[in-house]
Amino acid sequence: MPRLADPTSLPRRSPQGAASILPSSFARAIRRIEWPTVGIAGVLYSGFGLLTWYYHALPWWLVAPLGGYLVAWHGSLQHEVVHGHPTPWKGLNELLVLPSLWLLMPYGVYRDSHLVHHADERLTDPVEDPESYYLSTDEWVRCGILTRSFLWLHNTSLGRLALGPLRLLWRTFAGEALRFIRGDFRNLHAWLLHCVSCALVLGWTMGVCRIPLAAYLGLFVYPGLALTLLRSFAEHEAREVVDERSAVVEAGPVMSLLYLYNNLHAVHHAEPHLPWYRLAQRYRVARAAVLERNGGYRFPGYGAIVARYLLRPRQPVAHPLPVLRGG
Repeated sequence: MPRLADPTSLPRRSPQGAASILPSSFARAIRRIEWPTVGIAGVLYSGFGLLTWYYHALPWWLVAPLGGYLVAWHGSLQHEVVHGHPTPWKGLNELLVLPSLWLLMPYGVYRDSHLVHHADERLTDPVEDPESYYLSTDEWVRCGILTRSFLWLHNTSLGRLALGPLRLLWRTFAGEALRFIRGDFRNLHAWLLHCVSCALVLGWTMGVCRIPLAAYLGLFVYPGLALTLLRSFAEHEAREVVDERSAVVEAGPVMSLLYLYNNLHAVHHAEPHLPWYRLAQRYRVARAAVLERNGGYRFPGYGAIVARYLLRPRQPVAHPLPVLRGG
């Protein structure tokens, strides 16, 4: 019979419970975990697992919106991780988004470019802002008529949803290939890890669930990228004053949850450290001040954005400001 431990040798429990026997620094770190975001990750991966497992029993017209929503939602979760959420441990956060549901861009490449994007004094600049959809005046002048027509249509909501994923695919792979050709291998580790990320997803979807690759790309990836691009379609505009370059979209609960309240983009850029579930409260409390600060750059929802710019460009392709300055 095994010996029982001496009761006098056991750690004493304080009224605070088990956390009190942990090292104080670790206990503080545990208390800093943002459990709503962890919960989102759990719901997201559970939903993805169920949808792919029952894929063959569901009609395509149901799979496409659900699959697109989950892929875009995963992109929103990646955005939270880029900004240091939901735990104090960077490695654990990145492990949380290791599976690449959209298969497109390595997390490390997205992380680095997005953090550069947050240099607000260069926001929308076609050279300095990697997430800008503008071209410089010189680039626009060099474009032929077919490229200009494509970019004109791309600046409509219909074009962004239908053609945006193709342009994003081209910009990602062409840009990274050009880096490697020039001998710049700084992103090589990110791409190697991305291969593992994609293998996890394709191993499950194609190997276990027997979903054809074309079906996964067409019913999950493409609509997921389109929904992601809908969020970014109107979130920035080239204006003289820095604080007026980021929009607020007062979307309903379904779209706000999809984007983890990144639709309140002016609030996010003002306080990028805030977790998603605090953005809405911050906006409700300071709505008038936020809208005054961003020059009233506001939309009532994504339906209004799609309808208003369905076949009308929201902004010019060529950047309208030769020199950006702070405001």
